[in-house]
Amino acid sequence: MPEHKRGKLKIFMGYAAGVGKTYRMLEEAQERKAAGVDIVIGYFEPHARKETIAKTEGLEMVPRKTIDYRGSPFEEMDTDAILERHPQICVVDEFPHTNVPGSTRSKRWEDVEVLLANGIDVLTTMNIQHLESLNDQVFQISGIRVRETVPDWVVQQADEVVMVDVTPRALLHRLQRGVVYEREKAERALQNFFRESTLVALRELALRQAAHEVEQRIASNEPPAPSVEEVSHRRHHRILVFVTENPKTAMLIRRAKRVSDFLGAECFAVAVQPTGDLSALSQADREAIERHLNFARNLHIETRILEGDDAASTLVDFGRRNQVTQIYVTRPRKQTWLQLLNSDPAQKIISLAKDMQIVIVSDREKASQERE
Repeated sequence: MPEHKRGKLKIFMGYAAGVGKTYRMLEEAQERKAAGVDIVIGYFEPHARKETIAKTEGLEMVPRKTIDYRGSPFEEMDTDAILERHPQICVVDEFPHTNVPGSTRSKRWEDVEVLLANGIDVLTTMNIQHLESLNDQVFQISGIRVRETVPDWVVQQADEVVMVDVTPRALLHRLQRGVVYEREKAERALQNFFRESTLVALRELALRQAAHEVEQRIASNEPPAPSVEEVSHRRHHRILVFVTENPKTAMLIRRAKRVSDFLGAECFAVAVQPTGDLSALSQADREAIERHLNFARNLHIETRILEGDDAASTLVDFGRRNQVTQIYVTRPRKQTWLQLLNSDPAQKIISLAKDMQIVIVSDREKASQERE
């Protein structure tokens, strides 16, 4: 089988549904087709938007595959059929989508990775709230926990990211006119995710992310000659995340990963156990820590399980041996002051690591909703 040069990934990014990502993507697809490029639609979600649907006219669509799940049929992108067709470019809507159980891969972005690995260029769409490292910030802004996320490294390796932007007022006007959703769904959206204050905050988040992407790409393509001080700073700036069974650890990992990406720093995620493994833990705690370590690995963070009877001293010792400058820990669950003074690892880490910055992360208590 011949080796393929990796395909190019172009992401059309927005801050909310209805800003025009899919429309822009299909406009480009039509332009490429007019220029004689072999392009197909691998997956398109119409959402009953007439103007967007009209942009698919004349574009070849690869039929979806049907998967039976709990007695009901579901349609998903047919990655194998696209590979067999092997176009130059494939259009794939809704990049963060979770595939129905029974699919070969669990996420659509994983399907896209297969297309790219086989030399097919991909145009795709996503919203900023689906970027993994922003998950907690989006929750704090909107009160909605986004469950479908894309790891930052997937977006960072994209060849091009295009930010599709409209003002919140214009987007709300589209929603009220029934352009984004049908009337009943639009009314529900206006009461929840589509409040103007939420949209303004999300748009600001998206624009900041876009600026960061530009800076990162300029830096990687045309690196300036750094000073000796800058080289030293980059070489020794490292972040350590203390992994426990605490559910807030996932938030901790996201926060540390985002900071490490901005600083260009190395990042470690470390658990500490007396046995050097998780065998002595209860099943629930073992599964929780394994889940957090796997989550860190998926974000391309190096993970370790250290052996030590004293979690705080073991962690700080590891930090010093690895020139760590910041340690991220979760705020402990509710305890009495006596317990905090006697046994809280976070307090002991603070007392031991005078030469490091200790970041204690907590979330805001809000009414939680879920958003796919």
